[in-house]
Amino acid sequence: MHISKKNQIIAEGLYEKGWIIMDDYINEEFRDSLLKEQQDILRHGQFRHAGIGKGDSFAIKPEIRSDKVFWMEEGELSPMQESFWKKMEALREKINQRCFLGLRSFESHFAMYPPGSFYLRHLDQFQSVAYRMVTVILYLNHGWKEEDGGALRIYFPDENGIEKGLDIYPVGGRLVCFLSGEIPHEVMTTKKERISITGWFRNID
Repeated sequence: MHISKKNQIIAEGLYEKGWIIMDDYINEEFRDSLLKEQQDILRHGQFRHAGIGKGDSFAIKPEIRSDKVFWMEEGELSPMQESFWKKMEALREKINQRCFLGLRSFESHFAMYPPGSFYLRHLDQFQSVAYRMVTVILYLNHGWKEEDGGALRIYFPDENGIEKGLDIYPVGGRLVCFLSGEIPHEVMTTKKERISITGWFRNID
């Protein structure tokens, strides 16, 4: 399936239910290249412990989240990160066409969860980051199995309005997209190193 068609399906899923899963969003060669880049950055000690909050309220709280991140800076992207950024730009345009969210920019980081790490239930949009409209997560892991843990558990109302949970495993090449202010989620404890790129489409420049 062409990437443009995949983006159209993602935008439609966001419009209809607020979340969607797209397997094989990227090909195996691109996934492997992004994973190797992440591993190089990790080896050079550039990952940092992720925290909670923004600005003056930022704090590292391992009892809430225990992942490590490397932020991509738009003006300093590597060629591989630039390729990823362009794919996200195409997805942003398709979502805007269908959902009228006024998405204007993108921010993103590599995320690494060491064995035993997790992230408790939360929303990606809160007071200090109200500009985050759509969350997008691309998994880079190789050969992930359910027994490895590390599922993304999202919560949403079923047709009766009762909250339902769904576990999404971080299978390499899989992309998950959801409305940042409407879909509570958590990362369940992982049993092996869990690698992804997490990003947010924003309504600010």
